Amino acid sequence: MNGAVVIDVRGLRKRFGAREVVRDLTLRVGRGEICGFLGANGSGKTTTIRMLCGLLTPDGGEGTCLGFDLLRQPLEIRRHVGYMTQRFSLYEDLTVAENLDFVARLYEIRDRRAALARVMAQMELEARSEQLAGTLSGGWKQRLALAACVLHEPRLLLLDEPTAGVDPKARREFWDLIHGMATRGLTVLVSTHYMDEAERCHRIVYLSQGRLVVDGTAEEVIRGAGLVTWNARGPGIEAAAQALRAAPGVESLAVFGAALHVSGTDEAALDAALAPWRGREDLAWARAEPTLEDVFIHLLDESERERPGAAP
Repeated sequence: MNGAVVIDVRGLRKRFGAREVVRDLTLRVGRGEICGFLGANGSGKTTTIRMLCGLLTPDGGEGTCLGFDLLRQPLEIRRHVGYMTQRFSLYEDLTVAENLDFVARLYEIRDRRAALARVMAQMELEARSEQLAGTLSGGWKQRLALAACVLHEPRLLLLDEPTAGVDPKARREFWDLIHGMATRGLTVLVSTHYMDEAERCHRIVYLSQGRLVVDGTAEEVIRGAGLVTWNARGPGIEAAAQALRAAPGVESLAVFGAALHVSGTDEAALDAALAPWRGREDLAWARAEPTLEDVFIHLLDESERERPGAAP
């Protein structure tokens, strides 16, 4: 935890009809920390983010965000938070400058001209100030959306899968901007499905069925999963993958390019499952350190098995 606590919530709950989307969630995030929010689709990430920024009222629990009470001061929270949604939500028929000026008016920023000049320089948008937002590439749209989120100089940034559909170069540049702002004290909570982005976070939390089940650095999360992982390479990996997918002891299996990753938490059971395949000439096996991708797939598989109505 870095310095002052920015997010401090306990026992958050949210229900939509008969479905409990967030269950007894407790989370603390410190000033200047980049906290990665991971989980399967429908695990409660977006609902949690919307509760934290004052857009949804929790059905239970308590806590503060930026020192403001989550239940009694949602408007104050919204004034000091930047929230970037999954979909581009600015006006595509307005220019970059016109969109930012509109946002500045909404926040009643006094010196709008200075604020616009500052944020466009920060996001390197000056050369595109007169370009229609709808003609921007995905990466530049994300920069514009981020500029709109930080125009009022928030102390907390909530990003909901901000780089979905953006090319790797634009994603890396986006994250360089995020890290630069975090070094100046901005706190960031970001949901993502990209493991290279998760590894750039100071800390990772993982939600499953609305519950927080993992919390730690990338190294701590990998170590805490207790996974034993083997890699196989060779022309036989597809046949091996098909046969091993439902084998006892195999809890996570995925093909990454030319390599097959097989993982489990019961080493003896995993060894027994792999034994018939280790002597084959078309496969070369090697023990490997689990990656965050291995752990994420393992957790996704666990979530699927725990889902109500899932096959045993």
